[in-house]
Amino acid sequence: MKKLSVLFCLAAFLLCCKPALADGGRIHVLPQPVSVKEQAGSFVLGGNVALVVHTADDATKNAVAVFAGHFSAVSGVNLRTVFKPTSGKRIDVYLDEKPNPNGAEAYALTVSPGNISLHASAAGGIFNGLQTLLQLLPANAAKPATGTATIPCVEITDYPRFGWRGLMLDVSRHFFTKEEVLKYIDEMSAFKYNTLHLHLSDDNGWRVEIKSLPLLTQVGAWRVKRTGRFGQFPKPEWREPATDGGFYTQDDIREMLQYAAARNITILPEIDIPAHSLALIASYPNLSCTQMPYFVNPGSNFYTEEDNVLCVGNDSIYVVLDKIFTELAQLFPNQYIHVGGDEAYKGFWEKCPKCQKRMADEHLKNTDELQSYFVRRMEQMLKSKGKKLIGWDEILEGGLAPEATVMSWRGMQGGINAAKMNHHVVMSPWGFCYIDLYQGDPNVEPATYGKLLLKTSYSFEPVPDSVDASYILGGQANLWSESVPTFRHAEYMTWPRSLATAEVLWSPKNTRNWDGFVANMQEQFKRFDAAGINYSKAAYDAVITSKKGEEDTVFVKLACEITGTDIYYTFDETNADNYSLKYAGTAFTFPYGANQIKVITYKDGKPIGKQITVTKKQLAERANDRPDW
Repeated sequence: MKKLSVLFCLAAFLLCCKPALADGGRIHVLPQPVSVKEQAGSFVLGGNVALVVHTADDATKNAVAVFAGHFSAVSGVNLRTVFKPTSGKRIDVYLDEKPNPNGAEAYALTVSPGNISLHASAAGGIFNGLQTLLQLLPANAAKPATGTATIPCVEITDYPRFGWRGLMLDVSRHFFTKEEVLKYIDEMSAFKYNTLHLHLSDDNGWRVEIKSLPLLTQVGAWRVKRTGRFGQFPKPEWREPATDGGFYTQDDIREMLQYAAARNITILPEIDIPAHSLALIASYPNLSCTQMPYFVNPGSNFYTEEDNVLCVGNDSIYVVLDKIFTELAQLFPNQYIHVGGDEAYKGFWEKCPKCQKRMADEHLKNTDELQSYFVRRMEQMLKSKGKKLIGWDEILEGGLAPEATVMSWRGMQGGINAAKMNHHVVMSPWGFCYIDLYQGDPNVEPATYGKLLLKTSYSFEPVPDSVDASYILGGQANLWSESVPTFRHAEYMTWPRSLATAEVLWSPKNTRNWDGFVANMQEQFKRFDAAGINYSKAAYDAVITSKKGEEDTVFVKLACEITGTDIYYTFDETNADNYSLKYAGTAFTFPYGANQIKVITYKDGKPIGKQITVTKKQLAERANDRPDW
């Protein structure tokens, strides 16, 4: 009898607290909350609803003001904001004095027919709860019409799994305006991200004003104009005007910081050193080993030919970097400053008399230790300004600086190694978190490199079994912009893979559910459509994999990330539709004489994916060893 009672209670709990799956339910919050108890009935909005703020806390009032503006835009209802109790229908916002045991970003939200109440112990929790409330509005309310809308009755208890939930935007390879960055902040804050990592410098542009070093923005922020495939552009011609680029003034940065703070987001600045420094070196040529004049790179192939690495043996670079980090430390409230540290070509160091002397003076065995010397020196410089150093996992090479935090991008191993050395880690492995990679078949997607499917993003697990979870601060998705020339395309590459990462970093690991995520994602697509936000539907396309057999035989398998999708294909060079061959779920080979396959996906009898054409030769080139076949 006791077992039956336990099972009954468990079943009741699952019915009350289940996430919204593909069942036509009313709750489609993303990332999935910790606990959702849907109740009967709805809260009906109208022009008489008051937004009652039970605190004078400025940060909370800022969060509420942001919410009220968004709420009006997506529902057509203008809320009356008041700061004292009132009667009638209302949304009550309470800033609790007692700290929430689940952290400053936790919240509790209750919707009943008569009122809505939100409790949190900090402004971050208030903001997160209000974002959930926005998602409880029907997706079709995103275009104001009647001035009324309904919110389903529900009890939600919610808090994040990780404290670091980040997106990185590379503004060096392609510059995004202040207004575009603000829009990006709005979009990411809706899904409870709390860190925007700005990649502010690289070989292709310097993007932040440093008042004591004016050449950084007069020279380093500009390059010659090129259009096409980044990495294959012609090099600058002598006296060719440098008109492509831009930078953020310090007032721009302050505006961004204020805007982000009101949305529970902190901005992490990155100055990528000692490598990826060509824009810095173009501004001040004495900072490289060669001391030759270089142009800011427009997207040409130059690696190892031009010296984009700071001369670690030159004392001048430390004077310049001290000026840079002094101004950044005063400007950015984030406790961290990111120093990059990745992909340093050390060939120029090996030939440089100053670097060799530095190695001898400091008793360094090799150039890996020379880089470690540099990173340790940067750590002390930042520490003197009240900041902590964070860098890509190459900063492990030659020995890790004593208090450095590692952002692991080349895989999980760098993060594992750092955590085992008792260093904090942000997991950002390229195979799960690089959202500049192809998200569908390369034959129908904009040109880039590699591949990262939506379902792979969702399978990311930031905490390896072999490490103490307390050292894993969280994770981050990275949008490098070599192949992202416009903000519209930045949105396309960010969403929906960053919806998947948002859920990975927020929701409990054991409650994540792919089909539930897809159902909730599809509701977000309706909101994106209404708001004019670009996003990819590549998850609905066929995934075509191949394996080489004997002689010129190519085996093919077809799949789709979205459950319940039918796949049709042809070999006769006609377009595929639902009257074509239907995929039966097993590998097949090309018929004799066939040179290409065309594939399309359908759902509920209607085409849902793109028509993909792939040649037999391409599949042979893509083929992998697949022993499970």
